[in-house]
Amino acid sequence: MLVVGLNGSPNLEGNTYHLLRVALDELAKEGADVLIEEVASIMAKDKDPFCRACSSPCNKSCFAGTLLEDSFNRLMSADAMVMASPVYFGTVSAQLKAYWDKSRHLRGEKALIGKLGGAISVGGSKFGGQETTVKTMHDMMLIHGMKIVGAGSKKFDAGHQGVCGVKPAQEDSYANKRAQVLGLRMFEELSGIYR
Repeated sequence: MLVVGLNGSPNLEGNTYHLLRVALDELAKEGADVLIEEVASIMAKDKDPFCRACSSPCNKSCFAGTLLEDSFNRLMSADAMVMASPVYFGTVSAQLKAYWDKSRHLRGEKALIGKLGGAISVGGSKFGGQETTVKTMHDMMLIHGMKIVGAGSKKFDAGHQGVCGVKPAQEDSYANKRAQVLGLRMFEELSGIYR
């Protein structure tokens, strides 16, 4: 099984990356193949940095042959995805929003229907918009027909919507534990344990 992590932070190895890595490491420990897509790097090289809805349905003209198309292809081949973003004004980063806006082609192809998705968010303070950011990521995934996985497991507790961390994330023991639980729960779901 393949799980793609989308690092929506412009800081490629910062707090968001750390918690995403914790979740993916748990999945890898259980036996999944994992990889991280650095959204900021992908979008920085895209010739058109945001979706203009230039065609309907989307004909991929703005990203054909680019790193973004390669990333979308990997996303389509994955069994699941963990999306992670720092909080920007109570929602996701501009880079992640632009990446997801350009996924209209995937939606038209119904390419992500039924795939599992989980969310991780990191804010600058304890009540810094993490839950609204997680909710935004859930909405993005639901609009693609994905199945949402929260940060709960029968081995631990029912958890919450997703992982909500505070920077510095390396010192947020609760968020690190929830990221592990999210990774474990995603593996359990992919393995059919709850069926």
